[in-house]
Amino acid sequence: MISFTKEDLNILDKIISSRRDVRGNNFIDKKVSNKKLNIILESALKAPSVGYSQPWAFKIVRSKDEKNKIYKNFKRNYLKSFPKFENRPLYKKLKLEGIKESSINIAVFYKKSNKEVLGQTYMKRSGEYSVVCAIHNMWLTARVMGIGIGWVSIIKPKKVRKILKVSKEYKLIGYLCVGYTKNFLDQPELKKVGWDKKKNLHDCILN
Repeated sequence: MISFTKEDLNILDKIISSRRDVRGNNFIDKKVSNKKLNIILESALKAPSVGYSQPWAFKIVRSKDEKNKIYKNFKRNYLKSFPKFENRPLYKKLKLEGIKESSINIAVFYKKSNKEVLGQTYMKRSGEYSVVCAIHNMWLTARVMGIGIGWVSIIKPKKVRKILKVSKEYKLIGYLCVGYTKNFLDQPELKKVGWDKKKNLHDCILN
């Protein structure tokens, strides 16, 4: 049985606390090697999954043409979202993606099983949550290697799937920008710029 020390716990806490959502204004022009990419992807395979279904699949995006098409979809949706945040002028000043600036993009998909999955009978989306756990593993592993990841969510999943020529049986869960960064902020960017306040544990406990 593997056991861990208090020092291990402190290191884990440091890694978790240092994870950042990296944007395009922080990525640098340095390629992520296939070896390091494989380490990040292998960490995803170690994530928990409902019924040991392992429902994840990854599409590695390197071509400028595909990146440009994804970026155009982002930009279109980003501009459309302005009215939703018209009372928050800071929104228009934020850099919310790094699609073209990052070394590679990774589209992370969920594939529904064609058989009954243990534990998914009543919580139908637990398979998708499993894919999110895989993404979190990738995020933390990349951080340890000094590689940044940014999660782009202002995109239309079906459109992205078509651009990448992925079949309909796959559902996009996360679109990640992956690359080396000039620095990791000492605290989350949205906290730093005052977008919202950090909750404490007391705020999150239901009575």
